[in-house]
Amino acid sequence: MDLEIFKKKKQLLIDYTVMNIGTVLTAVGIYFFKFPNHFSIGGVSGLVVILNYYFPNITSGTFNSIINVALLILGVVVLGKDFGFRTAYVTISYSVLIQIFEKFIPITEPLTNEPLLEMIFAVVIPGIGSAALFNVNSSTGGTDIIAMILKKYTSLHIGNALFIVDIFITLMVFPTFGVTTGLLCLLGLAMKSLVVDYVMESMNRCKAFTIITEHPQHICDFIKINLNRGATIYHAQGMFNHTDKTVIMTALSKSQAIRLQKVIRQADPHAFVFISTTSEIIGKGFRGGM
Repeated sequence: MDLEIFKKKKQLLIDYTVMNIGTVLTAVGIYFFKFPNHFSIGGVSGLVVILNYYFPNITSGTFNSIINVALLILGVVVLGKDFGFRTAYVTISYSVLIQIFEKFIPITEPLTNEPLLEMIFAVVIPGIGSAALFNVNSSTGGTDIIAMILKKYTSLHIGNALFIVDIFITLMVFPTFGVTTGLLCLLGLAMKSLVVDYVMESMNRCKAFTIITEHPQHICDFIKINLNRGATIYHAQGMFNHTDKTVIMTALSKSQAIRLQKVIRQADPHAFVFISTTSEIIGKGFRGGM
């Protein structure tokens, strides 16, 4: 029981560390690259840029707070209280960071004279942050909540869901800031969905092993005792010489996979091994497992 509590606390610490890193990355990308260039690449921040242009008497912070609170309530109702708490934590932290940047590092114009370079940073940095947050069941709020609701009830990948939600906001850039900015924002929106999907898959990437061996015991013991993982075994027969074989199937993290390969070579140099890369594993010991 104590071990289970320790594991839960350790995972909680990891999750909140990832949340803090993701929040900082998102705030940096949006404040230093998105706001100064009027890049509206979807999301609440993009909508705020447009609304503030048409209603300059209302501050961006007011628009941002109203929209985020409304969507946060929707997220709690549909996705559950745990999601709501984590997202509320990130949303508040993100807002505070933006205010700190505004006070101590005020910016009134883009950092460079290269709009395309600025767009790349405006997409990649927040994209990495958003992917990290999604991976621990959180987000900066806003339209990310709508995307996660779509992901829950449809077969859409999170990047595609974000693209559908955000494209309508991005199209509003053309009449507001002109064709050049609008085209850059469309390019940025396409890049954003790709970045989020790629980073999420990279973070969840694991190795699936199928091991065919005549000496399974040492390999199975190593998987169970040293790696603390499970495996499925079944018996087979070689086609040519009809010798008895054991087939071991297991899934491991990338670091564990490297260790297992060394053990397989030592235990049975003639073992036949299939190794595939996957980012979708459901089961005990992996995210989403019971």
